[in-house]
Amino acid sequence: MDRPSSPPFLRIPPFPGQRAGALTAPGTSTVDPQELADALRRERVGGSFWGGRPHLPSGALVLAPGDARQLATMRREAGDGRVMIVAAKDTDPWHLAECAAEIWADADHDLAIIAVLLGKPLRLFTGGQSSVPVIDPDRCAADAVTRVRYANPFDGQDWSALQAIAQLGEWRRLIDANREIDAVFGIAAWKRVTLDAMLWDGSGPVRYARRPMPGTGPGSRVAIWKSRTAPSVLEQIEASGAALGEVEDGFVRSSGLGANCVPPLSAIVDFSGIYFDPAGPSDLETILEHSNIGSALCQRASTLRARLVQAAISKYGRDDAPVIRPQGGKRRILVTGQVEDDRSILSGGAGTSNLELLERARVIEGDAWIIYKPHPDVEAGHRRGHVDEADALRLADEVLHDASITSLIESVDGVHVITSLAGFEALLRGKSVTTHGVPFYAGWGLTRDLGPVPARRTRRRSLDELVAATLLMYPRYLDPVTRLPCPAEVLVERMAAGQAAVRSPLVTLREMQGRAAVWWRRLGGERR
Repeated sequence: MDRPSSPPFLRIPPFPGQRAGALTAPGTSTVDPQELADALRRERVGGSFWGGRPHLPSGALVLAPGDARQLATMRREAGDGRVMIVAAKDTDPWHLAECAAEIWADADHDLAIIAVLLGKPLRLFTGGQSSVPVIDPDRCAADAVTRVRYANPFDGQDWSALQAIAQLGEWRRLIDANREIDAVFGIAAWKRVTLDAMLWDGSGPVRYARRPMPGTGPGSRVAIWKSRTAPSVLEQIEASGAALGEVEDGFVRSSGLGANCVPPLSAIVDFSGIYFDPAGPSDLETILEHSNIGSALCQRASTLRARLVQAAISKYGRDDAPVIRPQGGKRRILVTGQVEDDRSILSGGAGTSNLELLERARVIEGDAWIIYKPHPDVEAGHRRGHVDEADALRLADEVLHDASITSLIESVDGVHVITSLAGFEALLRGKSVTTHGVPFYAGWGLTRDLGPVPARRTRRRSLDELVAATLLMYPRYLDPVTRLPCPAEVLVERMAAGQAAVRSPLVTLREMQGRAAVWWRRLGGERR
């Protein structure tokens, strides 16, 4: 039903800042018509599916003309007394078709294909002529979709039409989730270069706000980066009755530190709580406690876990440092410092400081060789949690400031953490993990837990189930090359290939400020 000049039925949404090429290329595709039609109905993609969803009055006739002359013909034939809605270009055609009582459309309009797929009463217009067609919906969909071939926008490899539909379906779910967000608070401008696409709802720019506005009250949904929102604004939002969702960095975040203003390439939007606060259930905890994580997802998680380990990828990028493990000798234990004013410590740290963590690890591990690794944001001079070298060496056998976290984890037998993500990364690498606080990965039967794990966590999970929930089901990701929301595996491959850097003058400035703060501390200035 497409005209040669019309856009293809399957196309990439115009995410903010995206740099991708087309989803389609000259050629043809082959697919089973019924399987194709079923996939389109299931995923509800095709046409401008990211568009707005206006309210349609009951019994409306939806008009989808090809031009103004055809619209005049449609209106003349409809006559007076009918409720008519003209389909706008920036409207979700699936929404229009589902709500419409009847559809009159140009024969080449996306809405005509969708009307046939959904079995809606349809009149087709070609030029000035109209007809009520008898069309096989499966063949109609196949005709629209298979007259081009498809290419993976992330690597350019050939895709089947069904693979393209599956990816469009993932984008549809992301966009639909974002439609429910009425305002977003606490997002710094330097983060928006990547978060825009992950928070976009298809209707226009992301609705960032600095203070509550009309419409953010009872019944509304507000996303907020809590630690970056003024307390007075947060109090107003909480008092407004709006449902509150937290925005935070994902677990495979970026090539570079957030403290250096490197924007995130993964993010979490959680309307239940937040993963690092054990005071209540988060979306992640709910997935782990209640969801059925099937074998296909577990296999995908296993493959992803192996790739992360093989490429030495952690939260802040790839680590090329060699793994040096002394032969023989004592059991080696890594103790990881954290940012002591970070919300994960304040909410889930059970009141434990970095120095107390070291003291407890020494008592528990006895004669083990203990290595202490300060947190990189503390080392960069931006955050609190510094432990004096003399105090650390009283308890640890060595303090390694510049060693990479992944190479250290690979070189030890076990890890002690408060709530650090290093504990999760150690699990990925088959190491024993002792938790002194309540991180998100505690309480599922994979760690030795010394903190007050909530009694809510009753499910025993395999490592692949934990990885699937944590890295595949919970966060959202952005490809730094195309700037399209992407599967986790795409970002991991960009990191492995050294293609994940997102630089700016602000990043360079923050790196310089951090180095200056470190030198100031070493020269006897204020300790952090």
